[in-house]
Amino acid sequence: MATQQFMGKGVLLERLTEQLRTQKNPPKDPEAMARELLIKRRQMTPDGKYTSEGQKRNSMTAEERAKDRAAKRSNNPASAFKYNPKTNLAKLRSRHGS
Repeated sequence: MATQQFMGKGVLLERLTEQLRTQKNPPKDPEAMARELLIKRRQMTPDGKYTSEGQKRNSMTAEERAKDRAAKRSNNPASAFKYNPKTNLAKLRSRHGS
C-alpha cells in the first residue's frame, strides 16, 4: 500500500494526496483535491498553511488520527481502540483487551 510510507507525524497532506492518488478513480490533480478537502475541513487555509486544528491533526500519526475519529464517533476514549494499518481503521477493543 503506497500510503504506508506516510504513517508518521507531519505528513497529513502527503498521506491524503496518496490516498486520493491510489483510489479507483483518482482525481486529475490529487494534491489539489487534498488541499481542497483540508480547506473544507478547516484544517488548512487557502494559502496552504495549516490552521490550529490542521496543525493538531498534522502532528498526529495515521494511527492517532484513526483512533481519534473512532473515539469522536463513539464517545469512547481513543485508548479503547485498536488500529489496523492495512485498512486505516480503528476498532473498539474487546473487553478482554485484545
